[in-house]
Amino acid sequence: MATMSDTPIPAVGVEEEFHILDLVTRALVPRAGEILEALPAGRFTSELLKSVVETNSAPTRDLAALRADLVDLRHELAAAAEPLGLGPVAAGTVPIVDPDRLEVSRDPRYLQMTEEYQILAREQVICGAHVHVDVGDRDTAMAVIARVGPWLPLFLALSASSPFWLGADSGYASMRTMVWQRWPTAGVTGRFQTAAEYDQLVADLVKSGVISDPGMVYFDIRPSAHLPTVELRVCDACPDVDTVVLIAGLFRGLVSHSVAAIEAGLPVELPRAELLRAATWRAARSGLEGDLVEPSGGGAGPVPAEDLLGRLLAEIRPQLETAGDWELLTELAEQAIQRGSAAAAARRAFLRRGLLTDAADLLLARTRQAEPSLTGSAAAATGSGDSTALARADRVAPALLSGYQGRPDFQPDGYDEALDARGLVRPSYRGVLRTLERIGPAALAERAAARRATQTAQGMVFRVAGEDETRPLPMDLVPRIVDAADWALIGTGLVQRVRALEAFLRDVYADGHALADGIVPAWAVPASPGLRHWGHAVPAGAIRATVSGIDLVRGGDGRWLVLEDNLRIPSGAAYAVAARWLTRGALPELSVRPGILGLDAVPALLHAALVAAAPTRARGRDSHGVPAVAVLTSGPEDSAYFEHQFLAEQMVVPLLEPHQLVVDDGAVRYLDPAGGAPRPVDVLYRRIDDDDLYAALGADGAPLGPPLAAALTAGTVSLANAPGNGVADDKVIYAYVNRLIPYYLGEQPVLDDVPTYVCGDPAQLDHVLAHLDELVVKPVDGYGGAGVLIGPRAQAHELTEARAQLLAEPRRWIGQEVVALSTHPTWSVDDVTADESPAALAAGAGEGRFEPRAVDLRAFVYQGEQTVVAPAAFSRVAPAGSLVVNSSRGGGCKDTWLLRS
Repeated sequence: MATMSDTPIPAVGVEEEFHILDLVTRALVPRAGEILEALPAGRFTSELLKSVVETNSAPTRDLAALRADLVDLRHELAAAAEPLGLGPVAAGTVPIVDPDRLEVSRDPRYLQMTEEYQILAREQVICGAHVHVDVGDRDTAMAVIARVGPWLPLFLALSASSPFWLGADSGYASMRTMVWQRWPTAGVTGRFQTAAEYDQLVADLVKSGVISDPGMVYFDIRPSAHLPTVELRVCDACPDVDTVVLIAGLFRGLVSHSVAAIEAGLPVELPRAELLRAATWRAARSGLEGDLVEPSGGGAGPVPAEDLLGRLLAEIRPQLETAGDWELLTELAEQAIQRGSAAAAARRAFLRRGLLTDAADLLLARTRQAEPSLTGSAAAATGSGDSTALARADRVAPALLSGYQGRPDFQPDGYDEALDARGLVRPSYRGVLRTLERIGPAALAERAAARRATQTAQGMVFRVAGEDETRPLPMDLVPRIVDAADWALIGTGLVQRVRALEAFLRDVYADGHALADGIVPAWAVPASPGLRHWGHAVPAGAIRATVSGIDLVRGGDGRWLVLEDNLRIPSGAAYAVAARWLTRGALPELSVRPGILGLDAVPALLHAALVAAAPTRARGRDSHGVPAVAVLTSGPEDSAYFEHQFLAEQMVVPLLEPHQLVVDDGAVRYLDPAGGAPRPVDVLYRRIDDDDLYAALGADGAPLGPPLAAALTAGTVSLANAPGNGVADDKVIYAYVNRLIPYYLGEQPVLDDVPTYVCGDPAQLDHVLAHLDELVVKPVDGYGGAGVLIGPRAQAHELTEARAQLLAEPRRWIGQEVVALSTHPTWSVDDVTADESPAALAAGAGEGRFEPRAVDLRAFVYQGEQTVVAPAAFSRVAPAGSLVVNSSRGGGCKDTWLLRS
């Protein structure tokens, strides 16, 4: 921190300490040095343990500027950490710690401290937030320290964020405080008449050998060892940046109030140090959720934290109004009380499912999602609207983004993937949006029209539910970008999830251990609409889910959540590849962007997985000795027929319909349209629903189901995906996948899911019925968005109908919490004409503009010799005003750029 000069409104600055976590395991790791190599020195520094990074804000008299600086420091730290698979957490402690992995920084001072203090140094697995306020006169500073001391437990309660210690719930809101106070010079500060008296104490401590230098005086409040400031040190590190701003503003106001009282010669009665220590313990134990100790002492009883905070605000109001902080801090104080302590939030996250990773994810998300949240009068009062914060940053694409945040689909409390809450473009999107701005709206409209015509010409069409005619699948011009660290996390989580679902499928059609052990309800599988008798025909050990499509969304805090598992006949990979080709054609200016995963290998990865699914008795090997693969489609009437054609062409395998198949004596062959004898096939990449395929007629005019099931059992053909997989993407089973992962794999889930209520459980049904207008209700076997009711947007008669359906057949329904799907800029064009020619489309396009639209992400996992995540993710885009992204409900898609590590 730089030196602060004397001023009627003191300058304030903050030092924040951050734990460094592995984004996959969520465990603390000693890798801070790798991050610091990518960051500028001075504002980012090392600490005692190699698992901690400290940031230093610039001194300022403007709390809005302080907040913006803290946000920028957090973003810069996260941006340096994420490519390494790491993430920063601002909290007193973190949930998952392996003591054997802790390492002390190789600084001579830290090594000496470790030698001298032993376990105190080695167990320094804690982080704090320190606030400096300018008090230039050191004698005045000592008097200030005495006067503000009684209020320090309130600051601790506001910051409390450390309920966990070495993997267990400590029972404290701030376990950091209990660990910190083991040091010989930590805790409550004594009373000093002058700075010389304090300096003599420090000198005596150094002379005694208890500490080696003045910097090791760790009192809860002290005159800074190197700055003309009073330093508040009692606080835990805070995941919510607004809590830091609240504490900094209140502490500055309290310091200013004390200085004014000192200058006026006002007397003060101070409680004994023993009572202050007890008050500190009380705050560490209870946080904001319990009572605190009356700061004036005198034997008074406990005081609710909310009441104490209100009293402090009232006492220092004149100083807050002078600094222009009153409206801001009263709003932040109200938010803090409503939100509760970070410790309580982390504990709730853990208790929901008993997973420490859930608590770690919450802390990661809150630290990472450090965005301004001020609205109304407080925002105006602090200048946090368009002035202080926005003036400091580069404004990108102002013409295209004009009015973007005012569009109806924009969610102020949600997560926009291209813009942060300040209206600033996120770093990964700046180059793309600058390029689109240079191209300009008129040219973008022409290119969108030409792209649509290309889609029609190439048959890249889809059929919307309720319509007879096909239409081009809406493909947006604006690519979506998924950062490398996010994609690495997603990939690890999806491989884990699909392995567990594969194990569940094998279990369901064999021994049923998960049901017997109560991992899923006993009724869930027998009642599942996806259970099929010919699922038992699949040989033991065969891969059942060769291709899985897992849908993910980003919630309002920016975290990735699994929304749905698709293990029947998931579509979208071909559209993801085609979207990339169309983007290159429409926007060649963007095609040179480095660092994007290529899609050329996607067909080969799919083909390799299909080959690995071949039965041991494969007999239809091609000229290279590879088992014969074919894509099985219901024909051109299928809404995803473009994909079937595309994948068959790219894999150079036949595209077949049921009427071409011959099953004779356990052998499966197909009639080649070119003529000649029927040709054997070993693997049918099935793109037909189970029941439709079972009832379909083969080349001999008889139903295919029975002989095909016999061939499966005999091991002469494989179906990918296997029949009966619908039991695993049943939405009841979705609610238990994060229990199946530790059951089958012995691992903790990497990805979280959406809170889900199984209506087949009477207690959960009661909850859904009581909150029907707040939840999303889905049929357990639904797909394509069919049958989904979004409670907050439903009409009264729709809620009544849903209630009747739930009561009649509760086991066929689930309820889910509403997730505010992240939004993404989408190029919207009004009044497109029916004429598909580029000229006509451009002429009738009307005004084009960027609009926020809800998006999800479908990723594809291929199981073969290895389990791999395809580098082709399919981003689906909801129509305007909708949260349903499915193509069959009018949704579109966009090119998705997955950034390589």
